[in-house]
Amino acid sequence: MQYLIIIEPTETGYSAYSPDLPGCVSTGATREELERNMHEAIELHLEGLKDEGLEIPPPTTTSTYVEIAA
Repeated sequence: MQYLIIIEPTETGYSAYSPDLPGCVSTGATREELERNMHEAIELHLEGLKDEGLEIPPPTTTSTYVEIAA
């Protein structure tokens, strides 16, 4: 499965969240570190849902860019 993550710069690096997995967030000093951390966070989040007998939400969020003339 592929879950969309939203990456945002912060004063100390980057943070991210997945709109399809409420509460699943991570941070990292670099974008590469953030992506590794977010991958692990998603795995742990899904494991936790399974352990609690909860349904794994399917990835449904998509993204695109809109070009605007400046």
